[in-house]
Amino acid sequence: MGINMGLGASLAAGLAGQAFAQQAAYGQCGGNGWTGATTCVSGYTCSVVNEWYSQCIPGSGGGGGGGGSPTTTSSPGNPTSAPGGKVKYAGVNIAGFDFGMVTSGTQDISQIADQSSSGVQQMRHFVNDDKFNIFRLPVGWQYLTNNSPTGNLNANNLAKYDAFMQGCLNLGTYCILDIHNYARYNGAVIGQGGPADDQFVALWTALATKYKAQSRVVFGVMNEPHDLTIGTWAQTVQKVVTAIRNTGATSQVILLPGTDYTSAANFISNGSGPELLKVKNPDGTTSGLIFDVHKYSDSDNSGTHVECTTNNIDGAFAPLATWLRSNGRQAFLSETGGGNVASCGTVICQQLDYINSNSDVYLGWTSWAAGGFDSSYELVETPNGNSDTYIVSQCFAAKWKN
Repeated sequence: MGINMGLGASLAAGLAGQAFAQQAAYGQCGGNGWTGATTCVSGYTCSVVNEWYSQCIPGSGGGGGGGGSPTTTSSPGNPTSAPGGKVKYAGVNIAGFDFGMVTSGTQDISQIADQSSSGVQQMRHFVNDDKFNIFRLPVGWQYLTNNSPTGNLNANNLAKYDAFMQGCLNLGTYCILDIHNYARYNGAVIGQGGPADDQFVALWTALATKYKAQSRVVFGVMNEPHDLTIGTWAQTVQKVVTAIRNTGATSQVILLPGTDYTSAANFISNGSGPELLKVKNPDGTTSGLIFDVHKYSDSDNSGTHVECTTNNIDGAFAPLATWLRSNGRQAFLSETGGGNVASCGTVICQQLDYINSNSDVYLGWTSWAAGGFDSSYELVETPNGNSDTYIVSQCFAAKWKN
């Protein structure tokens, strides 16, 4: 469990051998519009990923010499391969238990769509037909505690959500427990005028205690925090991480979200990355602590438009990959998506090509969204029987299976 600790060492070695006008290990070295270095440091060669992006990968280019073979591992906190391979995890958000939630962190739990039966059937299709191996299962804090900002889990509501979780686990996949509250409860920010940190910690303590024996449960601390003080939020996240680990849940991955709806494009500039770097396990390590990022391809990154306008490479995933690599850390793209139209088929496939080619720092993705959504929803991925929607078959499944 944890990141490949050889990553930082190999990066340092690459930088030590860098000559003027040569790109560092795993850096960009070409592509449409690229004006930087086009040759690589010793031991790396400039390899074309697609027309927009070429990358320095281990090989005989640059100043000569051979690159070592990448290390591969099997745990969710470790990279699956060096760049040029494929991410380790791919899947879908199965929404429903989060229905009725709005960005103020207020949830009308009468609107939830119980996915303990239909959602499990969808996941079975995605596993059997698309070979997906991870699902994100969003749920509202209000639903779990029956409208009480505490850690006292409501037995009836928890039983329904747990049936959903167990259905996911029974498929042999990884299952992300995502609290979908935007770092809020009924309009007020957790630890910043809203529920005290202790109340949020109590919720996660109860959940981690329940699932501590399930190594394939991934703990998603919070969906899309926004409009808060990031340093204070990072302290809240630290308390949650400490509490989860202290229950004995030491084998699970924990996803750490930043502010600005945890946008991949702003993760560094808004201070999320630098502040969350400080979050540690009780033993002082960062093993299993993965950054949680989101990015949509529509005109305003809202995920509310059918058409797509950007592949997010230059504006988000390339600079974030460089930052992750320089800090020896990894991220998981837990929300991304687009409409079932050609514009999205083009740019989302490009985005996934890039993420696959940087699988040392990007563990994978869960696209948004199937579950309780019907065909009227802009980004619907709910299968029609055993038939995938266009965007799933064109990109998310295709870039995973091929």
